[in-house]
Amino acid sequence: MTFFRSLSAAGFAATAISYGPGRMGFGLFVPQFSSTFSMSPSAVGTVSSIGFVGFFLGLLVAQFFLNRRGPEFPVLTGLSAATAGMAIVALAPTVGVLALGIFLATSSAGFAWTPFNDAVHRKVSDVDRPTALSQVSTGTSVGIMGAGALALAMVVMEFDWRICWSVFAGASALALIGNWAALRQVDKAPEEAPDRSWGDLLNRCALPLFSIAFVFGITSAVYVSFAADRFAQAEYPGLPEDATPSVLFLFFGFFGLSGLFTKRARDAVGLSLLVRILLVVAAVSLVFAAFEPGNWVALVASAALQGINVMMTSAVLAFWSERLFPSFPALGFTATLLATAAGSVIGPAIAGMVAGSFGPAAMFCGTAAIPLLAALSLRARFVLERPARMVAT
Repeated sequence: MTFFRSLSAAGFAATAISYGPGRMGFGLFVPQFSSTFSMSPSAVGTVSSIGFVGFFLGLLVAQFFLNRRGPEFPVLTGLSAATAGMAIVALAPTVGVLALGIFLATSSAGFAWTPFNDAVHRKVSDVDRPTALSQVSTGTSVGIMGAGALALAMVVMEFDWRICWSVFAGASALALIGNWAALRQVDKAPEEAPDRSWGDLLNRCALPLFSIAFVFGITSAVYVSFAADRFAQAEYPGLPEDATPSVLFLFFGFFGLSGLFTKRARDAVGLSLLVRILLVVAAVSLVFAAFEPGNWVALVASAALQGINVMMTSAVLAFWSERLFPSFPALGFTATLLATAAGSVIGPAIAGMVAGSFGPAAMFCGTAAIPLLAALSLRARFVLERPARMVAT
């Protein structure tokens, strides 16, 4: 196979595992975890935050080894962590062991994205590159839908949640083998001149990007961590008991495919307006979760809006980062994802404490206020502005 086909397939598999069950699996199975381990909302938030610490650290480690050893090592490391973490979750006897497994599984998401961006940009021709990157990113939505479908099968066929996580681990092992075969011939990028460091990212014009990425990390992580359990508290006509989380994530993943149309949306309305629209979309999704559990329209709307928000905002952050840091896009995008990961670490931990003290409705409403405030404070010039020294020559 050509690099186009091999990298597209390998990247699709890696993102399907790491951003599907790896990043979303904990939230999908919160009702089962809460029942098995008697977890309070605060404990749910803490374990979720521990997982996103793994995501944060994975980004740092991936960037370090990408520069020194190429994309193969960080991707295989991430998929190895996913396989081990999912197996640990399947066997977990206590909350502490569960947290370790979630930490390893979620860390895989930090390892997957930037190495494949690097490999595709260097090894795939200009004409095929957008298609390859689209296929890699599509793995996220397909992975989420696959995890949701397996969870639904668990309810319908009445087998244990541990079997689901065993299947996740097996699928991750297969993805590991496939990526080893695809990436072993992809060497590291040649040394760039001049050398770039994290200090090159510290610029006033980058602060709006990092701020929006941080807000996105908070809202998406809170939703992924708590929405399934929130909607699962109510009954839905025609839906089997305990099937609500899987249906929620099926809609989440399906509408997340809208991320493939982000470039068209940006060209139609402009980047600044698109960012503000997505912030409002995130807030409305959270409000539906706050006030309308038990309503089919609210469930579908909340999941759909959040899927659109997550996938389109991820693409927007990539566009915005590449525009600000054209001479060192990989490092700039890693920094952007680190801001997202920081929000993902802080958000669930605080949200869990708020939910435990004031209830889930207050928690979701409080979280919804954050993107609304960000949308009101964002100005077009903040998105369009960039320093002259960052412009590519």
